[in-house]
Amino acid sequence: MADQPADKKFFENLSGAGKAIGVLTSGGDAQGMNAAVRAVVRMGIYVEAKVYFIYEGYQGMVDGGDNIVEVSWESVSSILQVGGTVIGSARCKEFRTREGRLKAAFNLIQRGITNLCVIGGDGSLTGANLFREEWSGLLEELAQSGKIEEEAVKKYVYLNIVGMVGSIDNDFCGTDMTIGTDSALHRIIEVVDAIMTTAQSHQRTFVLEVMGRHCGYLALVSALACGADWVFIPEYPPEEGWEEQMCVKLSENRARKKRLNIIIVAEGAIDSHNKPITSEKVKDLVVQQLGFDTRVTILGHVQRGGTPSAFDRILASRMGVEAVLALLEATPDTPACVVSLSGNQAVRLPLMECVQMTQEVQKAMDERKFCEAVKLRGRSFENNLNTYKLLSHRRPDAELPKDDLSCSTNFNVAVLNVGAPAAGMNAAVRSAVRVGITEGHNMFAVIDGFEGFARGQIKEISWGDVGGWTGQGGSLLGTKRTLPAKYLEKIADQMRTNNINALMVIGGFEAYLGLLELSAAREKYDEFCVPMVMVPATVSNNVPGSDFSIGADTALNTITDTCDRIKQSASGTKRRVFIIETMGGYCGYLANMGGLAAGADAAYVFEEKFDIRELQANVEHLTEKMKTSIQRGLVLRNENSNENYTTDFIYQLYSEEGKGVFDCRKNVLGHMQQGGAPSPFDRNFGTKISAKAVQWISKKLKETYRKGKVFANTQDSVCLLGMRRRNLLFQPVVDLKDQADFVHRIPKEQWWLKLRPLMKILAKYKTSYDVSDSGQLEHVARHSPKEAETGAI
Repeated sequence: MADQPADKKFFENLSGAGKAIGVLTSGGDAQGMNAAVRAVVRMGIYVEAKVYFIYEGYQGMVDGGDNIVEVSWESVSSILQVGGTVIGSARCKEFRTREGRLKAAFNLIQRGITNLCVIGGDGSLTGANLFREEWSGLLEELAQSGKIEEEAVKKYVYLNIVGMVGSIDNDFCGTDMTIGTDSALHRIIEVVDAIMTTAQSHQRTFVLEVMGRHCGYLALVSALACGADWVFIPEYPPEEGWEEQMCVKLSENRARKKRLNIIIVAEGAIDSHNKPITSEKVKDLVVQQLGFDTRVTILGHVQRGGTPSAFDRILASRMGVEAVLALLEATPDTPACVVSLSGNQAVRLPLMECVQMTQEVQKAMDERKFCEAVKLRGRSFENNLNTYKLLSHRRPDAELPKDDLSCSTNFNVAVLNVGAPAAGMNAAVRSAVRVGITEGHNMFAVIDGFEGFARGQIKEISWGDVGGWTGQGGSLLGTKRTLPAKYLEKIADQMRTNNINALMVIGGFEAYLGLLELSAAREKYDEFCVPMVMVPATVSNNVPGSDFSIGADTALNTITDTCDRIKQSASGTKRRVFIIETMGGYCGYLANMGGLAAGADAAYVFEEKFDIRELQANVEHLTEKMKTSIQRGLVLRNENSNENYTTDFIYQLYSEEGKGVFDCRKNVLGHMQQGGAPSPFDRNFGTKISAKAVQWISKKLKETYRKGKVFANTQDSVCLLGMRRRNLLFQPVVDLKDQADFVHRIPKEQWWLKLRPLMKILAKYKTSYDVSDSGQLEHVARHSPKEAETGAI
């Protein structure tokens, strides 16, 4: 991130008064585009700019007339949860000609639009950049032909362009995720989970073809998320003789009593000679060579459809706000930029640098420089590929690392879950077990957390034991909230009896407290002088040292889906406000982010104190809202946000004060937020972060092995692996004590609090918005240091 200015700027000091912003969607549609359109419109109106819809993409810009319409706040009501794009998208050959761009420029000038927000793929954004470069020349030509006045040429002298990438393919370099990708993964995983049950029933092999054009991201991540047996992607073609290797692997899996095989094929998959590999070809091969009952499923446009995921809604909302900011701050010298995501950080990158790098990927593939193509795709793609290679194929015992006299590599590593169950825990355990075995370790599973550890509920776990775990919700190992303090002696005995050389704990705040207690007990028990690492997994997302925890994304999607249904239930009933209580303990992450994803009017959280005056102001705000065409309200409350202003109190207050204007309903979501199959994000995040944690354990074991024994007693041998802004970092648990509020079991500082005003602005409240943390213009990073790998999916 570029250095931030020392003084904080606020939106109230920025004015878009007199500015006009046009927003269009172009190219293929993607879920989340409407959330981006909504954010641009509402943020634009908030800063007193005029905002125009440009219907049907560039075609609408060329045709003008009713295709370019000024919009109001209400124009984007109820579109947040709608897939596709409500303003339409169309391919436009005419815009590719200068004559077409001349018409487009005239239509924009007629309405004073000199700021364009383009939501589309690389082709759409490249077209926008060309339009910007030609702008002054186009205006001169229009003036010479008498279509516009000379004053207009001077007044509208330059055009600002800001892009957001809307594409399910995630094929645009410079951003970890494009709008629509996460939702497409949801569609794919829903299908895979459904297919797996029928495949197991009949011992079938399924070949799934997924979209992505020339990019293998969807295929690769869905293969990771469902534990596919084989994946074909264009950036990393299989080696010569892959046909035999694949058949051997499939038959080995069947011999291990695996009742199904899943093969995923990207639509642009090729072999090492750039020849296409089709799903039919793969099916025919399996049938001819192995005689397996094999079916092909081509997912097609179902991947583009459906409602956007919580991740895509939040991403698109953040990007939309950032795009308006970038347009307001743009000068004639500012290059056209694209708003991107790096880790958990919004950044702005020069549009043409990203486009050029995207084109270089295709060039590298055409020239069969596949390693270069993978690197150009970015660190997130490369991490996914490396993790898949680690997990998908068990190396023969002869190839595993062996003992030698100087350093034993066959260590015993125990894995346990601690705290409440969280979707994605099983994916994390599977990853830990398989990477551990690949590293040459003996992996042990501890049943029922520290309580089970003390009772000796420990068993060795094999590669095959964790097959099919990625899609399972809850905790298959069993998990308890019990802390180790009262069992220290018994746990130490079990560590000694089973010769446990390292510990991996997957869990929430209890897991963090547990590692602190084990670390402190090292003075008394040498058995705890081993490398220990924690991977955060809790729906509450309240672990210090990490922006994200495994399970929080699944819970967020459950909340968002429920809010959508609740809002829909009022479609035939006018003027209704819903009060919804979410989980999270004292941490307001789920309530706040759920509110942002569902388009809530307010979200009450413990971290931001509120009183009766604010509650009254919210009621008055909703009363005013009900006088417009928007006649539904949504209010979220975190379960422990205030001991006196309970969900019942807020419900009764709103019911009383809203009498005659609106009626109220309340809903406590409860433990449904902890259940269900894990989302693609949680499966992938759990898989990658766990793999990285086990590799760290291997490194620490080798460092601390002396004279036939592991002895690790330094602070940096007990770490938490967390996602911090852009990077995955190992942080000593002792160092994180100052960052934790132990009374309320939350981090003292939480990144998502900076997004609170964003939700309020999008709900039409007047509030200040700190933009000191907003994206600054950077250059595209071609190669990132290995230690700075992100956990973004």
